[in-house]
Amino acid sequence: MKLLVTGGAGFIGSAFIRLVLGGDAAAEVLNFDALTYAGNLENLEPVADHAGYRFVKANLCDVAAVDEAVASYAPDVIVHFAAESHVDRSILSPKPVIDTNFTGTFHLLDAARRRGVQKFIHVSTDEVYGSIDPPADADEDFPLRPSSPYSASKAGSDMLALSYFTTYKLPVIVTRASNNYGPYQFPEKLIPLMIANALDDEPLPIYGDGQQVRDWLYVDDHCRAIQSLLEKGQPGEIYNIGGNRALPNLDVVRMILAATGKTESLLRSVEDRPGHDRRYALSSAKIQRTTGWTPAMDFEQGLARTVDWCRANTSWVERVRSGAYRDYYDSNYSRREEELGRVTAGSKR
Repeated sequence: MKLLVTGGAGFIGSAFIRLVLGGDAAAEVLNFDALTYAGNLENLEPVADHAGYRFVKANLCDVAAVDEAVASYAPDVIVHFAAESHVDRSILSPKPVIDTNFTGTFHLLDAARRRGVQKFIHVSTDEVYGSIDPPADADEDFPLRPSSPYSASKAGSDMLALSYFTTYKLPVIVTRASNNYGPYQFPEKLIPLMIANALDDEPLPIYGDGQQVRDWLYVDDHCRAIQSLLEKGQPGEIYNIGGNRALPNLDVVRMILAATGKTESLLRSVEDRPGHDRRYALSSAKIQRTTGWTPAMDFEQGLARTVDWCRANTSWVERVRSGAYRDYYDSNYSRREEELGRVTAGSKR
């Protein structure tokens, strides 16, 4: 099987490529990645010498580059990870998420349709369901209520992908995963950002009261789920992929402080994100029933592994935190600098 993986230098995409190539000497993967701020080929060093690995630097917004890659490589399967995936960035500048997540997905779907790709996995997010009141969990038929330009771009691309199945019979599968974490994650998302800051004794910025609830999924469990769908997933279907561990953000940050040996004096409350979803919650019953997949990594164990990896790879963390990342971090949090008080147990805004 020949796979074309978009966004393969990113956090989840690189984990998927490492899983595929690490377990099969005969596997073939083309990594199609624009190497934007979060794309890092260092993430693929463990498999860079694999005989079946190839890389092309190209952007999904470049329709000619997409057509050329699909035509010349002739993949059996496309696994589409590439996306502008950070909510705050989409709020500060919405255009890139529309260009990449929607228009770029269109370019890829249309190239796949014309070239007869055998399976197309479109990787999406639980954020398309919006904030979910307890005790409900979203199944695949739950209404879509995206709250940010990012989640709206993903909801739109989900619908576009499914339309290519209905109209053109392109064998599309849509996956919607909860919050991923693990080694090699770019330090703008909650867990890697808080670990990096804690290790450097820098303030840990917490949006609002920190009681936003997220379900946490270890990245390798997510990649195994996608592998299971390559084998057993049915075209035209949507599959939720959750970690079965929902926690308030503040609880997660306190666990990080404990794991890094730091105190809560580093916690800072900052102005909440506009339109911040309060709770995400997924039901993964469908994928578990149809493929037998279940998340294997306990959250406490996965978090400990992630902290240990960050401690052992401080040079990697420092390299990716420089330049464009630092500029973004400053622009996003400097305007929220007014401290609303240190977050303490049970505190509310």
